[in-house]
Amino acid sequence: MAVARQPRRGDVYLVQLNPTRGSEIRKTRPCVVVSPDELNAHLATFIVAPLTTGGHPYPFRVPCRFAGKDGDVVLDQVRTVDQERLTKRLGTLTEPTLRKVLGVLHQMFAW
Repeated sequence: MAVARQPRRGDVYLVQLNPTRGSEIRKTRPCVVVSPDELNAHLATFIVAPLTTGGHPYPFRVPCRFAGKDGDVVLDQVRTVDQERLTKRLGTLTEPTLRKVLGVLHQMFAW
């Protein structure tokens, strides 16, 4: 299924994450696109981080409010997905939340 418009960093999509293995986050759930727009424009895959309303707070999970619910962006479960897994655009994270997400990703991958 092709998405209606090019996904952009910060967009939240309903993403089909199954099949999964072991402790990977499961089912179809909202995920935020974290890959840069330069990549998004040229590839059929996107780097996403799931959103969850459950679980435990960790330093690598960013609290957020989306679609009227409090939850977290789960950066310890970042994964690359094909465009076919993106089923519906749900909206966009707020700019302050996206900045926090990108800051935590920078801390996670910097050396």
